[in-house]
Amino acid sequence: MFFSKIRVLQEQIESATKQTMKKNKALIQPIKGEHYFIDSHCHLDMQSYEDDFNDILERATAHGVKHIITIGINEPSSNKAIEIAKRYPMVKATVGIHPHDVDNIHSSTWENLTTLIKDNRKHVVAYGEIGLDYAKQYSAPDNQRNAFRTQLQMARELNLPVVIHDRDAHADTISLLHECGPFPKGGVMHCFSGDLKFAREVLDLGFLISIPGVVTFKNGVLLQEVVKSIPLESLILETDGPFLAPVPWRGKRNEPAYLLYTAKKVAAIKDISMDELARQTSRNVKNLFNFSTSA
Repeated sequence: MFFSKIRVLQEQIESATKQTMKKNKALIQPIKGEHYFIDSHCHLDMQSYEDDFNDILERATAHGVKHIITIGINEPSSNKAIEIAKRYPMVKATVGIHPHDVDNIHSSTWENLTTLIKDNRKHVVAYGEIGLDYAKQYSAPDNQRNAFRTQLQMARELNLPVVIHDRDAHADTISLLHECGPFPKGGVMHCFSGDLKFAREVLDLGFLISIPGVVTFKNGVLLQEVVKSIPLESLILETDGPFLAPVPWRGKRNEPAYLLYTAKKVAAIKDISMDELARQTSRNVKNLFNFSTSA
């Protein structure tokens, strides 16, 4: 009887331990000390962040994600991105019309965005997210290409780097970048989804490549090869939150603190420390977007 009770107690302890391990599987050690990460691409204006916005920023800071760039995807989003950047010193903003939204532009769109940028130079660090998306085609491809040309020219005139969206449109994206370039302020291929050959074409433009949580996926082999092969000086990291949460949060809402899971995978692939990865990728972001990371 006594030993039977002991066995039951042991089983209960083992079960509780497994449940605790399962619950805590997503915990990751924060980066500490002088080094920190920057989430180079997040959509802080989106509704899924509204209920716990301050907690999200606090978790990011606690885990060593010191700065976040929140991305404009249309006029309301761009305005909201700037308002967030004004309220929170750790946040910078971008302005632009995403390819999904270009069917909805109107006669004053480009003038409005130009004014928005010029009036908020302190907070706007890039033009984007702009580009082509042939996977979903929420906007007509011809309209996407026309809007992409227009916005690339605007970015050059406004002396800003560009944040490029490219999904299932590699050839046209590169072609239009060559047609509308060069880009003295550079740019980044956000949420990179191509192969190593395409990565080298992007680097030849003088652009950086941004690595999302997809690199942690089992089917992220192609992206892992890109990470392994290209120079660390050409990489930055992003969440693309609230989308594309890394393992073990895949399928859930993404947030800036989860950048560390992506960073951990990239550091392992590159066989470097998290400190070295944080130092170099933060430097890359600072150089591209031309803002101080000391605040």
